[in-house]
Amino acid sequence: MNSFVEPISLNGRHASLEPLSHRHHDDLVEATRDGELWKLWYTSVPSPEGMSAEIERRLALQQAGLMLPWSVRSGASGKIVGMTTYMNIDATYRRVEIGSTWYAKSAQRTALNTECKLMLLTHAFESLACIAVEFRTAFFNHASRRAIERLGAKQDGILRSHQLYTDGSLRDTVVFSIIAGEWPPVKRHLQFKLDR
Repeated sequence: MNSFVEPISLNGRHASLEPLSHRHHDDLVEATRDGELWKLWYTSVPSPEGMSAEIERRLALQQAGLMLPWSVRSGASGKIVGMTTYMNIDATYRRVEIGSTWYAKSAQRTALNTECKLMLLTHAFESLACIAVEFRTAFFNHASRRAIERLGAKQDGILRSHQLYTDGSLRDTVVFSIIAGEWPPVKRHLQFKLDR
């Protein structure tokens, strides 16, 4: 197994990232019910009934060398509150996308997200020697776009008619990235936000 998909735990004050496991199923179902996230048309958050299949899908992509999935545990509550991944992994050119991320409504817009991104970016740039880390989101997911910009990522462009939503309509995808040369000031910015 290459180091880009080797399971690893990442721990901080506000959150911990644990390698995704079927044992997280019930907690993830509870988390997705907080805000009924699967009902948001512009996201692809698994429904309670679809959680087992989503865990299996992510673990299969990990076995194929394409994804490294985590469950997100809140430091405040001790509960599993969401999922995140490295995806679209390109180990040859040392690039990953941080994506397929969702958090329970009560965990959104908290220090948890900032710290998760800091841990994921630190691992990508400092352990895996990535040259770039991407973020992608739906054009109409304005909250996600603002959150990605607050991290310090820059918009690369919009992939028009890039994917299909579950209802069959076309999704425009907004692509952002942080490149290795930008990492030191982005890291300082995220640490400053967490220390405030």
